Amino acid sequence: MSFTATKFSHSLLAVPVNSSTPRSNEKPLSFSSDLFKHNPSSSSFLGSTQKFLRFNSPTKPFLHRRSSSPVAVLLQQTSNLLITKEEGLLLYEDMVLGRSFEDKCAEMYYRGKMFGFVHLYNGQEAVSTGFIKYLRKEDCIVSTYRDHVHALSKGVPSRAVMSELFGKATGCCRGQGGSMHMFSKEHNVLGGFAFIGEGIPVATGAAFSMKYKREVLNQADSDNVALAFFGDGTCNNGQFFECLNMAALWKLPIVFVVENNLWAIGMSHIRATSDPQIWKKGPAFGMPGVHVDGMDVLKVREVAKEAIDRARRGEGPTLVECETYRFRGHSLADPDELRNPAEKDHYAARDPITALKKYLFENKLATEQELKTIDKKIDESLEDAVEFAEKSPQPQRSQLLENVFADPKGFGIGPDGRYRCEDPKFTEGTAHV
Repeated sequence: MSFTATKFSHSLLAVPVNSSTPRSNEKPLSFSSDLFKHNPSSSSFLGSTQKFLRFNSPTKPFLHRRSSSPVAVLLQQTSNLLITKEEGLLLYEDMVLGRSFEDKCAEMYYRGKMFGFVHLYNGQEAVSTGFIKYLRKEDCIVSTYRDHVHALSKGVPSRAVMSELFGKATGCCRGQGGSMHMFSKEHNVLGGFAFIGEGIPVATGAAFSMKYKREVLNQADSDNVALAFFGDGTCNNGQFFECLNMAALWKLPIVFVVENNLWAIGMSHIRATSDPQIWKKGPAFGMPGVHVDGMDVLKVREVAKEAIDRARRGEGPTLVECETYRFRGHSLADPDELRNPAEKDHYAARDPITALKKYLFENKLATEQELKTIDKKIDESLEDAVEFAEKSPQPQRSQLLENVFADPKGFGIGPDGRYRCEDPKFTEGTAHV
């Protein structure tokens, strides 16, 4: 199914087009595309080009349909999206790096090298690569607790990310952030956030500062963009709605990227959301809502280009729902027994890395030897990252309260650099504080 846009009573409506419509002349539909006459009698709209699936039996999936009057703009999906050889190899390398890094994390976690909760990104690589690899270095991203691959895509070295997971001083947060709190000022990674939705206001604030620099401080070259990544479970939280409202009201340069992997820990998205079509919440706040197949990096990249360029031009925010799937449990502590095996098999067959590899071969953009060379390079870099992390020093005890208090010497660390709590008189006379 493909889509055209229609203006009706000052609203943009997505209208299904018969799937038998010739596709040879299709072009990606711009958010400012020509509008066609609305047909209220058109067939019921599902809201997902891939469709939301749920499984009651191991072999027979069925569609979960909801009839509604959709209000949105959807990008047409074409089957002949083109990339150059260099772009193709870049996308492939980034996706394989993300997948291999997460597999190495699982190995190190089960060997006792990492502690706490570790949430892996396997299966969702098309979203991170499709969006982040279109950004400039000056653009910023905000992530969730599933943040390793976002950091890698943004350019944070695998050594720094692995060391952070090991809790070492050479990590990107000097060992104080761990798996769920990746941060890099140099690469404009504004943090992974463990609490649901708390990163969205941070990204919105970053986008506001970008607009302020450009329009108030007259910094003409400040046309940077912020990306906020979050999951489907976040889209019923207050911060999400508040920030969509502010971003649309002030036309902030931000893209809200929903990584809808259909599960919020063990809760099915279908069961938790009154209307599972998340993209529809964008037009409710005056911004385009876009749905894209999040298992296809080329389709994600096309949507990313449109949304990011739109934000950079000063035309405001976009809400993009990427329908994807995680191949592992919610975290490495999750036995993943709640999801039906047939559902997992269905999405495993749509592995985004396998799909890209097939595209590169079919279009003669890469040879098998070129991809094997990339694979070997990544394997060697990850072995190096692990070795580097293991040999790196533990953080000094004196940094424990750094970045916790505005003036750590005024509370946790005394003028001599020692912990005040080590002083037997530490609590004396402080009952009134």
